[in-house]
Amino acid sequence: MINLYSAQIETLSIHRVGNKSRNEGAFFSKEPYQLNDEITPLLKEFFFKSFREKEENYFQFTHEADLEFHSLYNLAQEFFDKPEKSHEISTEVSKLLYDQSAHPHIKPGEVYVAHITNVMIDNEKVDVMGIFKSEVKQEFLQFRESETNLDMILKQGVNLNKLDKGCLIFNKNAEEGYKILSVDSNRYDTKYWLENFLGGDALADENFYTKKYLKFCQDFAKDVVLPAEDKKEEVMFMNRAVNHFAKNDNFEESSFVNDVLENPALIPEFQHYKTEKAPKYKIEDLTSFPIANTAVSAARKKIKNVIDLDTNIQIKMNFINPESAEKFVEKGWDEERQMYYYLVYFNKEQKAKE
Repeated sequence: MINLYSAQIETLSIHRVGNKSRNEGAFFSKEPYQLNDEITPLLKEFFFKSFREKEENYFQFTHEADLEFHSLYNLAQEFFDKPEKSHEISTEVSKLLYDQSAHPHIKPGEVYVAHITNVMIDNEKVDVMGIFKSEVKQEFLQFRESETNLDMILKQGVNLNKLDKGCLIFNKNAEEGYKILSVDSNRYDTKYWLENFLGGDALADENFYTKKYLKFCQDFAKDVVLPAEDKKEEVMFMNRAVNHFAKNDNFEESSFVNDVLENPALIPEFQHYKTEKAPKYKIEDLTSFPIANTAVSAARKKIKNVIDLDTNIQIKMNFINPESAEKFVEKGWDEERQMYYYLVYFNKEQKAKE
């Protein structure tokens, strides 16, 4: 988990790269940008906001042969080893990005390369190499007083509320390809930033495994539990699964299966489903791993706890008190109407929360 509250931008270099296929060229600044007290807080919010709002899915540099052949990895190593050369390295980073800007859809934009200190990650203070790019320009009005009138001037500029692309390369796990966070607000060039420029792949850590295993459980609930039982049991299975992750620091598959699968007939179905589907989630040999609480919290928010009925009625299950669904909700079949029904027991109606 990262904490950017005390982060400081030590140096910043700004360049501009165009679309190489359109011969737009590039502009490389000769000197680093001189930061001041007015612009620095605005830039910190501009650079960091997207990372605070985004789920932490980490990446690392990878290369099919060896990391020593990964251009950006080598530049990151030099950046951390020789911070006094950060501006020269920023120019090389921008040239590398320009070389990858050959697809017609790639937009020109400004490239910001920053040396950032005092970043906390996994309770450790590390330096960060930040690479950011602004692409989309927005129109805005400026006003100028003449002798008799107020004149409007239409200009274009960067919206500081939205970063188009960015990555934070943490000076951590260098031998494995560093630990990296990436954001990309645009969908028209998805391979350009993460695959072509960063050359990254998902980092298989506790966050990755927790997220992937819970997604696997969600699909098992939909594909197996729902057809075998009903919607209520699908919802309750996922509730038990998330609660198991939430109350344990380490995942053990045998303990999970015994705790979550209340119907013994579903245990062999679970094992068969994992054998068949595991490669899709990259959990083929995964039976134990440390649990990432942040991934559990994120998964809980995404899991649907509502039973939608074809009679335009919804039944919302409470994940905080799951025993209520077990005790007070029953499913049955009405022969006269030839319809299923849910029978809900209660003492009194609660007032709606304002």
